[in-house]
Amino acid sequence: MWKSLVLALTLVSSSVFAGPKVTFETNLGPFTVELNQEKAPISVANFMKYVDDGSYVGSQFHRVIPNFMAQGGGFDQEMNRLPTYAPITNEATNGLSNKTATIAMARTNDPNSATRQFYINLVDNNFLDYKQRPPGYAVFGEVTQGFNVIQNMAKKPTTAKQGMRDVPVEPIIITAVSVEK
Repeated sequence: MWKSLVLALTLVSSSVFAGPKVTFETNLGPFTVELNQEKAPISVANFMKYVDDGSYVGSQFHRVIPNFMAQGGGFDQEMNRLPTYAPITNEATNGLSNKTATIAMARTNDPNSATRQFYINLVDNNFLDYKQRPPGYAVFGEVTQGFNVIQNMAKKPTTAKQGMRDVPVEPIIITAVSVEK
């Protein structure tokens, strides 16, 4: 009985983020995110457009705040804004929480403005969830390998650059992206 219970719990926990696995190579090392197509289909489909078109390669983590999050995907190495597809509908009501190591869509004050930028939570940030702060920020996956790379981003010095704060002094660049389905 215990063996079947452990097996059932293992299957449940391993399927929480059952979706594509995307590995990012950066100049600080690799990390892998597993996406949750079931609870965040719009966000996952949107994110995968940028993965599939290759446009995350050469982009940087342009906003890194220790004990908060690391944000990337929207700017090239020279801090030029990258082209986007149309904004998507906010899926923050999907029940996923902004917990440590989760990935979520960045957006402006308009809840339905997310395009290509994403962030990875360095700590539990449940104040970003729909339940705490409607309309919330939509989580759509989780870092399953290499979270230490994200943590190391937060140890790098930052500066203000082109009107933005918390920009790493030495750019943290996405050098390659691959998908395991």
